Amino acid sequence: MRILISGICGFAGCTLARTLRQIGKDYQVCGFDNFIRPGSETNRAELKALGVRLFHGDLRVASDLEPLPEADWVIDAAANPSVLAGIDGRTSSRQLVEHNLAGTINLLEYCKQRRAGFILLSTSRVYSIAPLAALPVVVVKHAFRPDTEKTLPVGLTAAGLDETFSTTPPVSLYGATKLASEALALEYGETFGFPVFINRCGVLAGAGQFGRPDQGIFSFWINSWLRRRSLSYLGFGGQGHQVRDCLHPRDLAPLLERQFAAPTLAPADRVINLSGGRASATSLRQLSDWCAARFGTHPVAADDSLRPFDLPWIVLDPAKAGRCWGWQPQTTATSIFEEIAVHAERHPEWLDLSAPL
Repeated sequence: MRILISGICGFAGCTLARTLRQIGKDYQVCGFDNFIRPGSETNRAELKALGVRLFHGDLRVASDLEPLPEADWVIDAAANPSVLAGIDGRTSSRQLVEHNLAGTINLLEYCKQRRAGFILLSTSRVYSIAPLAALPVVVVKHAFRPDTEKTLPVGLTAAGLDETFSTTPPVSLYGATKLASEALALEYGETFGFPVFINRCGVLAGAGQFGRPDQGIFSFWINSWLRRRSLSYLGFGGQGHQVRDCLHPRDLAPLLERQFAAPTLAPADRVINLSGGRASATSLRQLSDWCAARFGTHPVAADDSLRPFDLPWIVLDPAKAGRCWGWQPQTTATSIFEEIAVHAERHPEWLDLSAPL
């Protein structure tokens, strides 16, 4: 089977390429990257050693996709993944749309022409901000949890947000580009007769993830703690109670294999949440406690200022993936943290290498 991965030298793309090659089946994996993200160049040599064919190409430029080889499936792992993209002073809103939406359209055109299936790695950030910002929460063991004694929004339980949760704007510019990409992908698939799957991922994390607070908070926090860099709990009283789930991208591989083999799945089951779920949900304060036990104590400042789109609690419920695909995450949150810690110890330059230019 021929597999093409966009953004192949990013954390998610590289991990998936490596995992698919290591599975041992006859997967011919290739991919392309524009290498504009700091740190992405470091993955080139490893992938080439695994027999992965690499191409330099910019997803935004349709002609860059023309020389790419034929593929049976395309995995879209290329995006600006920051919820602050377009408003952070480093990227423009137009750049965000060009990367995350126009780029997806170029890939869909490739799939239409080459008769390839399409898998989009989407995000939990397609879900509505307003009901999540107003979510009633309680603090349990230094972490926010939904207050189940109060009325919760439709599609949200203590297990997390399911696929019925509202996607009504605002969802951030980043979330809007991914939600629009989802809709276009499904329309392209129905119109031109190729299979499409939408995998809405929680926070991806693991060794080799670039240590940036807007894109890889677990890696950033652990690397910063080890290097004794300054850290702050932002917003929500400055206590670090805000919670995210986490998922290792290699855990996606078994699901992808099942999607490769089931292109005729009903449209209603083509959109699913993938995450470590409630079992992986961790607050920054809990992550700090883990770091203190692993590396020793380190001060964390309290800063009550709130960044745009910050939310107290986002945990995806992956139950539908279990029902439809028999899938469940395999890597625990503590295993992910330990993997990041070992990588951080071996790569003291990692924060500087992956820092924004």
